[in-house]
Amino acid sequence: MKISNKTYDILKYIVTIALPALTTLWLTIASIWDIPYGEPIGATMGAITVFLGALIGISSSNYRKENLDGDIQRN
Repeated sequence: MKISNKTYDILKYIVTIALPALTTLWLTIASIWDIPYGEPIGATMGAITVFLGALIGISSSNYRKENLDGDIQRN
């Protein structure tokens, strides 16, 4: 499945900036206010963020490889 550059940029921002910030915010607030299951929820959020980051990295790697292969074949 191919996605547009704009969609990729939005997903990359969410995974590299927004989700880590949200996870940190959640863990901090849960700790301060003694919210039940705060740490397991924060750990789950972190795991999801890492998983999505891996998918973004794979997508980026495949994109670069496809473009590099295309450049080599054109020459």
